[in-house]
Amino acid sequence: MDNSSYKVISDNRRARHEYIIQETVEAGIILYGTEVKTLRQGQGSIKEAYAGEKNGELYLINSHIPEYSSGGYTNHEPKRLRKLLLKKREMNKLLGAIKRKGITLVPLQMYFNHRGIVKVLIGLAQGKRKTDKRQAEKEKDWKRDQGRMLRNKG
Repeated sequence: MDNSSYKVISDNRRARHEYIIQETVEAGIILYGTEVKTLRQGQGSIKEAYAGEKNGELYLINSHIPEYSSGGYTNHEPKRLRKLLLKKREMNKLLGAIKRKGITLVPLQMYFNHRGIVKVLIGLAQGKRKTDKRQAEKEKDWKRDQGRMLRNKG
């Protein structure tokens, strides 16, 4: 994805620390008008959200989009289930994957694409163990130190 062609609404940075992301898929999402207006204001969170199956469909569960301040009686519920839109083949692949032990669907990013449509980047994730997290942290620190040494040398 080209960084200049979309506007990030919410980023789940913690997910890359907690999980090993095996594959990513871009999905559409069904939203009410007041939800889109709230997202355009830069509000909304997917930090504690995950995707799950209900009646053979995928839903974004536990994502928080606050009520629109000028919404009135047409306002939405902040933590409602939101249906994800995927092609049938992609959905079957993801549903098969989450039935395996230890695999979950985690939203990594919510953004407006170049056409102004809200999209969710979903990652097929497997939980990291504590030792994996420590190893990843050591590698990150080493890369940072290596970059410093190269900058100071040249």
